[in-house]
Amino acid sequence: MSRQFIDQMQYSVNVSDKPMRIISLVPSMTELLFDLGLEDQIVGVTRYCVHPERARKEKTIIGGPKTFDFEVIDALQPDLILGNKEENYKEGIEQLQQKYPTWLCDIHNLDDALAMIASVGQLTNTEDKANAIVSDIKSRMALLSSEKTLRVAYFIWRKPYRVAAGNTFINEMLKLCGMENVFADLNRYPEVTIEQLKAVEPDMLLLSSEPYPFKEKHCQEFTELGVSARTQLVDGEMFCWTGSHLRLAADYFIALREEFAQ
Repeated sequence: MSRQFIDQMQYSVNVSDKPMRIISLVPSMTELLFDLGLEDQIVGVTRYCVHPERARKEKTIIGGPKTFDFEVIDALQPDLILGNKEENYKEGIEQLQQKYPTWLCDIHNLDDALAMIASVGQLTNTEDKANAIVSDIKSRMALLSSEKTLRVAYFIWRKPYRVAAGNTFINEMLKLCGMENVFADLNRYPEVTIEQLKAVEPDMLLLSSEPYPFKEKHCQEFTELGVSARTQLVDGEMFCWTGSHLRLAADYFIALREEFAQ
């Protein structure tokens, strides 16, 4: 028997009543599946699925989020594949959709993320655990003050410099923790110049740990380029992972704001 679901891309997906061979194409969704107690049902993950640490050791690696190994996936014979519009690649997803039940999320804000968690609970018959995670995230996020305290630029890449701008989940997280994104009027992940950065006069530059692994040496780089704003290394997972990892994000944001206030 199977059930019909509509994913966040509005695709209709027929899923087994009890999925037993699940592949996750997204690191944050892999962590969610483990937190839902589905360890025994997971058969495949990506090489970037770093949480929990044992995921890559115990499960078959099916490639990366944008480089699927279709032969490996076929050998696993999945009865449910979980993917993400932004993190995966269209051609690969379309190829999988032709053969396997493939449920996609499309997340722009916290509400979308919470809806995704609840939906994965429904897909995998773990509604109670999923709803508990949603409630926990909501209660933790409620502790955040959205009062704007800092004007920031959030860097995700170097050479060329790229930032998280408007219409991104990262921008929504910045709003939640009371930070004004100086590039919110731009779209998605634009390239920016040092001249543009100086013109918008941010109070602080946030240098993310992913996808580009910014380090302490890069903080000095901006100073040498004549940028007067303070620089801060931040944990990119806290700003862009959209599953159960969000339970950790609120505490991280509170601690970050306290650090900024010093």
